[in-house]
Amino acid sequence: MIQKAIFFCASLILSISSFGQISKGTIITEKFLAPSIQGNLAGEDAMRRLTIYLPPGYNQSKQHYPVIYFLHGMYGEDSATMADLEINYLLDTAIAVKHIKPVIFVLPDSYTKYKGSFYTNSKLTGNWANYIAKDVVDYVDKHFRTIANKNSRGIAGASMGGNGALKMGMLFPDVFSSVYATTPATLNWSDGINTGIDAFKIISDAKSDSDIANNVSAMVMVDLGRTYSPDLKKPPFYADMPAYYIGDSLVIDTSTVRKWTENFATNMIESHLNALRSLRAIKLDWGRNDAGRHIPVTCLQFSKKLEWYGVKHFAEEYLGGHAEHLEGVEGRIYTEILPFFDRYLVFEKAK
Repeated sequence: MIQKAIFFCASLILSISSFGQISKGTIITEKFLAPSIQGNLAGEDAMRRLTIYLPPGYNQSKQHYPVIYFLHGMYGEDSATMADLEINYLLDTAIAVKHIKPVIFVLPDSYTKYKGSFYTNSKLTGNWANYIAKDVVDYVDKHFRTIANKNSRGIAGASMGGNGALKMGMLFPDVFSSVYATTPATLNWSDGINTGIDAFKIISDAKSDSDIANNVSAMVMVDLGRTYSPDLKKPPFYADMPAYYIGDSLVIDTSTVRKWTENFATNMIESHLNALRSLRAIKLDWGRNDAGRHIPVTCLQFSKKLEWYGVKHFAEEYLGGHAEHLEGVEGRIYTEILPFFDRYLVFEKAK
């Protein structure tokens, strides 16, 4: 494995040197008013930001390009994800050495008061699935030279964004044709995501946002509640929880458990089989040693369920933790995600 990595890096360096100085793409930031978020009851800002990579030569050509949409994780943002993972450098390099053909790469901002939208329509926080598949895609198609066809649109994401990418594929197969989910989180109930975790005691005792701010698990559960089971009569979080405490006694709310269960992506498979089968390609991967203990279990479960129903897809477990090994030319964005879309997206034919 080490020898293979060394050989890969040496080959890449030789390839880059043969091209001389790498041409750089352009990163731009756009803001627009998202109709699907506008007027939401939680007061989330409907003015949304997009961080967009345009390939080298974009401004000098009349070419139209496929688009890869990448959904960030909880606590993440679009511009930070671009910078932290140096996605522009990876794209510049991949295009220069003909690892991939030129594409447009879009990172939509989906950051909320509770750190994430889960890319799901909510009566409280706004219609975040529609925001991605309708508002963002419409804006990008109208303002940039895209190939405005589902076969030329791919959707990817990490962690919460990986969850969102899988949901986008199920809900909007007429918009996206190819899906890559890396370490998708909260796909189903499992170890660390269940009614017995300590987070629900913390939430039950909380009087304000500050009481859960330093507990990631509690923040995730509140965020899921505001997404899957909002309740405007229940301050301070305005959400029903699947479990809560009266004193030291645990109470399970079966109605809310059912709502969450129905919204977990694994349990959406049966009702979206036609959509899943219509996609050109699906891949999910995950780190074997993810600190989010539910992720390896539920990713494998998701893959096995697709297999059971005969849905063609790729699934891979790799050595690593949560959203690790994404950055750099040895990372999975460069070696796996970009080539996946280069293979399955439809490009404009040379004129």
